[in-house]
Amino acid sequence: MPQFDPSVFSELLVWLALTFVALYLLMSKFALPKVAAIIDARAERIQGNLAKAEAIQAEAAGVMAAYEKAIADAKAAAQAEIAKAQAQIAADTAKREAEFAQRLGAQTQDAEARIKATKAEAVAQVKAIAADLAGSIAGKLTGAGVDAAAASAAVDQALKERA
Repeated sequence: MPQFDPSVFSELLVWLALTFVALYLLMSKFALPKVAAIIDARAERIQGNLAKAEAIQAEAAGVMAAYEKAIADAKAAAQAEIAKAQAQIAADTAKREAEFAQRLGAQTQDAEARIKATKAEAVAQVKAIAADLAGSIAGKLTGAGVDAAAASAAVDQALKERA
């Protein structure tokens, strides 16, 4: 092996130096600039993508904020509409209840008037029947005829005492 022969070390060192310089020049003039350009282009593309991502993220945040605002506005509008509908329903209900109460009051007054009239008529009929019956009973008990006016006066007197 010639590498281990000490007599050729100087020649090998010269060739090593020449090869190193030649490879260094070739690499620094041709290969390394291309690699550096590719690395720079890749770094620029990555920076551009990051900038686009940040812009898209900012835009998405703006859209999300607008969406949330629209949702909040829609909820507020819906709540206002519900409150308005509830107020309208309450007003209609109160109006109907008032009309019903008025109708019911009128019907109650009519019914009470009819009841009073029927009661007065029933009391008059009961008085007439009681006077007739009292006169008939008194006539049978005493054997004498009792005047209808006297029997009616006696029934009226008895009713006044009980009341």
